[in-house]
Amino acid sequence: MIKISTFIQISIICILSLSCSKTDSVSSPMIEKTSEVEKLFKHSEEFTQAIYSYENGIHAAVGYGIANSYLIEGNGLNIIIDATDSTFQAEKVYTEFNAINSNPIAAIIYTHNHGDHTLGAKYFVDQQDETPLVIAHDSTAKSVEKIFGILNPIISLRSSRMFGTALPEEEVVNVGIGPYLSVGKSAPGYVKPNVTFDNELKLNIAGIAFEFFHAPGETDDQIFVWLPEYKALFPGDNIYKTFPNLYTIRGTSHRDVNAWINSLDMMLELEPKHIFPSHTLPFSGESALDTLTIYRDGIQFIHDQTIRLMNQGMHPEEIIENIDLPEAVASSPYLQEFYGTVRWSVKSIFNGYLGWFSGNIAELDPTSTFKRAKFISQMVGGPDALFAELEKAIIDEEMQWALELSDLLLAMDHRTSEVTRYRAKAALYIGTMASNPNKRNYFLSEAQRLSGDQESINIIPPEASMLEQIPMDMFFDVLRVNLNPEKVDPNEIVTACFEFSSGLSKAMILRNQIAQIKAILPQDCSVNIKTDEQTLKQVLAGVKNPILEIANGNLIVDEDVRFLKLLTAFTP
Repeated sequence: MIKISTFIQISIICILSLSCSKTDSVSSPMIEKTSEVEKLFKHSEEFTQAIYSYENGIHAAVGYGIANSYLIEGNGLNIIIDATDSTFQAEKVYTEFNAINSNPIAAIIYTHNHGDHTLGAKYFVDQQDETPLVIAHDSTAKSVEKIFGILNPIISLRSSRMFGTALPEEEVVNVGIGPYLSVGKSAPGYVKPNVTFDNELKLNIAGIAFEFFHAPGETDDQIFVWLPEYKALFPGDNIYKTFPNLYTIRGTSHRDVNAWINSLDMMLELEPKHIFPSHTLPFSGESALDTLTIYRDGIQFIHDQTIRLMNQGMHPEEIIENIDLPEAVASSPYLQEFYGTVRWSVKSIFNGYLGWFSGNIAELDPTSTFKRAKFISQMVGGPDALFAELEKAIIDEEMQWALELSDLLLAMDHRTSEVTRYRAKAALYIGTMASNPNKRNYFLSEAQRLSGDQESINIIPPEASMLEQIPMDMFFDVLRVNLNPEKVDPNEIVTACFEFSSGLSKAMILRNQIAQIKAILPQDCSVNIKTDEQTLKQVLAGVKNPILEIANGNLIVDEDVRFLKLLTAFTP
């Protein structure tokens, strides 16, 4: 089979947060349990795998992958809130829920677009005789499509490191908001919402009054679910028992912290008695409002103090050094840094308001790493002297400094294999000492990679049913940003015209080593392609062989050799 679609398989199939690697060997030491790391082990109690049952027929599946899934028993029908991170986990959860109440599922509710809340939905749907309502915000479908889109390869890679999906199980203490990520254990099972709303929606489902409110926070499409009869709040990811990810190191669009505060205020106005977060254990009683309050106050403190110090002209690192959390915030069990951190939050808030330039003129157009490496090595007596400083940093356990020195030596390509081993050792040390699981897993994963213990693979094969959920426009967007300019003639203009049986048409014009996508076909086309959308999706995703599809008439191409050559221009 022609290997023309590797990048599509990575971009489309490696869902947000899945690992595209495996481990053959590990050289990591036993996890060192400092007092802070001990707290991280203790935090794992939040994710003990179990079904927790509450009054009024509410049941929580905790510890099945990252996100909680909830069953709400109605009159003759059931409702699911959040569908777990995989069909692998969804099958387990469905079995447990079905043992409690085997009534059909009337509705599945997505609190937001993240894969740990949506990718198990297909299993729940497939067990039903009739398709249930799938309820979400208006923007959720677009947000899910973005997960599969143009940034997916890098987001998937960084997510894999952050969640430690390539690490041995014994090295992953937890991932801060759950025990581990299960995305790679089964094919993705996202089902597109069929009931959406903008600001709020009120429905009676199976005799229960449901109220849905748009509540931006960890994502722009976040909603919360309110059951007024039960005084029960399902806040999605806008509160969980750890400092929030106001920024996530896997990479994300800017998170509007002020909107997050406002969303928590909306929840507080309802005065809930029972709170069922999408991560960590539910909580109830008189302390529920106090917990919501301290959580929103902690977020506001970071936001407001960052702005105050920005307005004094401070740079991000200066701001970080000048922020001290109030004692009530710092001591709250709901604001320990097991997911987000104050440092990362400050940097994200600064960037969200002012962009990447800190205001320090030395950072606007900095000396290149290679040139800086030469200057510093000359200053200390040459590259070997700089290497000696790296060795000293390792001996002194100044591991962050060792990483920074290794940057310089690698830029000069000086004793690269030895430097890489030291860099791996520094990453391993920092990772084992880190109590924040995002940082811990990222550093341990990087140490593993530097040690040569990872082999890249595609652990989730493309699946035709999943491709149906992805719009054709997104496939063309992915094609556009994956054009390899070295594989096209800069002096040639090629126009590929696609006509689909659905009535959709697309023109892809290769010009000046870019690919322009247009919805209107020009009069003159270099290559004409006629097919149905699903066939082209499967060809691009590697499910089907383009040569065979041309031969059997599913892909009608007037210039088949030119078409196949064109596709090879979109490989790395």
